[in-house]
Amino acid sequence: MAPEISERVIATNGVRLRTLDCGEPGDPVVVLAHGFPELAFSWRHQIPVLAAGGYRVLAPDQRGYGGSSRPAAIDAYSIDHLTADLVGLLDDVGAEQAVFVGHDWGSIVTWALPLLHPRRVAGVAGLSGPPVPRSRRPPTKIWREAVGDNFFYILYFQEPGIADLDLGRDPATTIRRIIAAPRVDRQQLADMQRPGPQSYVDRLPEPAELPHWLKRHELDYYISEFSRTGFTGALNWYRNFDRNWELTAAPPASTITVPALFIAGGDDPVLSFTRTDRHGEVVTGPYREIIIAGAGHWIQQERPDEVNAALLDLLSTAF
Repeated sequence: MAPEISERVIATNGVRLRTLDCGEPGDPVVVLAHGFPELAFSWRHQIPVLAAGGYRVLAPDQRGYGGSSRPAAIDAYSIDHLTADLVGLLDDVGAEQAVFVGHDWGSIVTWALPLLHPRRVAGVAGLSGPPVPRSRRPPTKIWREAVGDNFFYILYFQEPGIADLDLGRDPATTIRRIIAAPRVDRQQLADMQRPGPQSYVDRLPEPAELPHWLKRHELDYYISEFSRTGFTGALNWYRNFDRNWELTAAPPASTITVPALFIAGGDDPVLSFTRTDRHGEVVTGPYREIIIAGAGHWIQQERPDEVNAALLDLLSTAF
């Protein structure tokens, strides 16, 4: 029988995080951190498998998402808060360390954890987002110079209110076009980045059908949650890129020394604008990279068996 998954609301770092909890008390802890626009639900294929492998699994709706707190202040979503939230989950279950696994935005948080909280991290994995060194200048300045007049969604997300209204006017369309989006080639990606006032959502292609890995009731769950919460909390994460850059100028640890894993789909569009060859400037401990051919961005939902096998291998070396 599959391990039972319970849902708890955990008070940590001044917020309350709705958390999926699976596994036995006292087992080594794994924390799963979702990305944008997702929920703890996106780890549904990993939670029971990792728990059955002998681990205590905690997967929160991160602050700003789902059933968790959504602070109003933009700076409440900076990297010091986001990492402290996850460390607080360890305190709740009485664990000194955990392996932290993040996808998309969650990977930015998990790569920061062994630098900001080195004593609490036994291992780390990033899905879709690779470990990259801190840039020499604030990120938004670099991006503005790089894209010029072209549309870049992260810059579009910066101004409070604009993207919030765009994504929130029809949450069903927004979620469907983001999570169930058909694969796009380089030309289509370039077309989506053309200059102009068109909204982010209107630039996204409408899927003719759901991908094979996403069932209708699963998509409906995402839609129902974001219809209830809106997108402001999630967008506020993006509005802290420059603040995060400032906060990570002199972290407690200079490099990541614990076992580290990067997994991405070979067709993930993130790889088109994020370098994967600078990990040696960040990670000085054991490092493994896995690129899954034919897979896209939503890697842990699309290719769960391969992701689960890689995570279990990492866990075996971290504990």
